[in-house]
Formats: sequence, C-alpha cells, structure tokens
Amino acid sequence: MHISFSALIGFILGLGLFSLAVFFNTDNYLMFFSLSSLAMVIGGTVASAMISFEGRNVLLSFKEIGATMVSAKVNPKVLYEDVGVLIDWSLIVRQKGLVALEQRVDMTNEDKSFLTQSFVYLLSGYKGSKLRLLLAHSKESIYEQKMAQAKVLNTMAASAPAFGMVGTLVGLIIMLNSMDGDPSKIGGGLAVALLTTLYGVLLAQLVLKPAARKVEQKQDLEAFRNQVLTEGIVLLADGASPSVIEDSMNAYLEPNHQFSRAG
Repeated sequence: MHISFSALIGFILGLGLFSLAVFFNTDNYLMFFSLSSLAMVIGGTVASAMISFEGRNVLLSFKEIGATMVSAKVNPKVLYEDVGVLIDWSLIVRQKGLVALEQRVDMTNEDKSFLTQSFVYLLSGYKGSKLRLLLAHSKESIYEQKMAQAKVLNTMAASAPAFGMVGTLVGLIIMLNSMDGDPSKIGGGLAVALLTTLYGVLLAQLVLKPAARKVEQKQDLEAFRNQVLTEGIVLLADGASPSVIEDSMNAYLEPNHQFSRAG
C-alpha cells in the first residue's frame, strides 16, 4: 500500500485554506464547532445511503473513503509485469502444454481476481471468440460490482449539503421560536444555524466527491488492465507465439513502459 501524496496534499490544502480563512478573520474558533450540527449532517447522509443502497455496499464505501489517500494498484510497472507473466505462460504452454502450466502456476481459491478467472478459463480449454466473450463478461461484472461504491459515495455527496440545509432550517426555526421579540439574538442564532450547511458542503466537496472520483479512476485503470490481459490470454489460448503476444499487449502500453524480453 502506497500513500498518494497528490491526494494528501490536496486534502491538506483544501482544509488548510478553510482553516486560514477562519484564523485570519476571527478569534472565536469554537463557534465553528457544533457537535449537534455535525451529527445532523453525518447521520442524515448515512441514513440516506442506507435507504438507497444495500448495507454491504454502504459499508464498502466507507472503506473506499479511507482508501482515497492510497495510490491506485494499476500503474505502468504493474502492466509491464503483466506482459511478462503472459510471456512466461506462453513459453511454458508452447514447450510443455497446459498441464505443465497448471502445475507451475499457483492460483489460490481465495484469489478472485480477473487474472485468476482468466487462468481458469484458459485451463478449461476455451479459445477464440468464446474465450473473449467470457472474459468480457467477467471484466464487465467486476467493473459493475466495484462501481457500486462510487454510486454510493456520489449519492452521499449529493445528500450531505441537503441535510446541511435541513439542519439550517431546524436551527432557524429554533432561533425564531426562542427570540421572544429580541432582534439581538438573530446574529448568534443564525451563525449556529448555518454551521450545518457549512459542514454539509465541506463533507461533500473535500471527502465524499473526491472519494467517489478516486473509486471511478481506480476502476477505470483496473478495467484497462483487464483489457490488456484479455488480449494476452486470448492469444495464448489460440497458440500465438510469445513475440506476437508481447507486441499485441505492448500496443496498449506507453512507449516508455513497454515490455521487452531483451530488457
């Protein structure tokens, strides 16, 4: 697991600018803290998500919030290694057949990755368009399952400012009801009432929306990786030479990160 320094810097920058705005314009920092307002926003946002989606996906979305600061697993180095793996597999198959490949490669039952599923299809003897269709369905299924968390986070990002406004309306009603004809109470009461809107906007813009975008980015990269693997697996099943597999998979990669057996 590697920390994404760009995400960390962005979060610190966003929170820091808000903190500086408060620091330079008031000495009463505590007026920006209200436990009840925070509970209203977070509680309402989570409640909306729980009503809209399966509880499992909501819980997984919380995990993705924590993973916002983690770099994506798919990068040029990983793709380079994937090409190398497929080249090694093709050499084994050409020399000793699929049985030897099954004996040499250790795929655990707990591993539910696309590569593992591809390996199972390969050993089952699928080839050509049938194998490509199976891999396409597998790739799409994985993508849709993972994108469910992005949908949850986007819904929560839309709900947070709305519940912030609900909290503001509640605060305004309480303030107006307790004024007792004293206009001097409007300022302080209005400030407290607006805190929920502030919390809702900050939660949406600094936490939930970035987390949703990060999930989408990670899954787009994973889908691209699976497309590269699909190309290699299909060629391998059809008996293509290692050089053909290498060239076909390299066509998807950046010029500076293409695999070379000589390298």
